Amino acid sequence: MAFLIRLIVLAIIIYLFYRLIRYIVDPKRKLDAALEAGNYYFLDDVKNVQKNFFIALRGVLFEGEKYLGTTDQSFEVVSIFVWVADPDQLQGFTKEDFRFLEKEILMNYPEAHISWKNPIERLMKQED
Repeated sequence: MAFLIRLIVLAIIIYLFYRLIRYIVDPKRKLDAALEAGNYYFLDDVKNVQKNFFIALRGVLFEGEKYLGTTDQSFEVVSIFVWVADPDQLQGFTKEDFRFLEKEILMNYPEAHISWKNPIERLMKQED
């Protein structure tokens, strides 16, 4: 009986340790932490085109939808549509901030054309 109790306690400790590690390395938790801290974080599953990606920048959450298409040599992500969850949070953002986001997105998807949802689209179309 004592052996069984020790085995159950050991199993519970191993399970709790496993859950702690899973919590620490959870990308969604890292995204939430970056949003709260106002840091940059790019959350994406590059191998899964059907999953949207999320970007945290200066406390604002951007979401991007990927579309698969053909290039000269292969099937790649050729179009990306990016929007912000709450446009009111964009106060203080400049074209340079959005160019930085475009550069970061193009690092993972070099063949993609990036489209922005309003009001970002209007800002990006204005001449400098």
